[in-house]
Amino acid sequence: MRELSLLLIKPNATRKKHTGEIIAIVEQAGYDIIKLKSFFFNRRSVNNFYAEHKGKEFFDRLTSFMLSGMIVALLVEKDNAVTDLRELIGATDPAKRRKGTIRDLYADDYTENAVHASDTHDHAVREISLIFPEV
Repeated sequence: MRELSLLLIKPNATRKKHTGEIIAIVEQAGYDIIKLKSFFFNRRSVNNFYAEHKGKEFFDRLTSFMLSGMIVALLVEKDNAVTDLRELIGATDPAKRRKGTIRDLYADDYTENAVHASDTHDHAVREISLIFPEV
């Protein structure tokens, strides 16, 4: 069944000009790009986007990083999009990343890990509404 998911290309990857390479990987994996935009989070929007992590030890580090530069957001569609996209990007933990995943290729560390992808269908619905409210 075709479904939508969200991919954010994070500031470390946009700064290093990996945006095109990451988009190419996503397209080669069979995703259709429905919408694409670049933007900058502000404090309110980043806190809202990562609200589920509020109170966790990494929250301030994560939100500060996400405020540090441009984000490129992709609304993508394909069969099993949410689960497959998580596989394509790879694990957050560098020790658990499979070779050839987006994070293996472009992450700098645990926090500056190049990309974010929705991890569940419900999170995809919520996150898409925050980044692409017109959908």
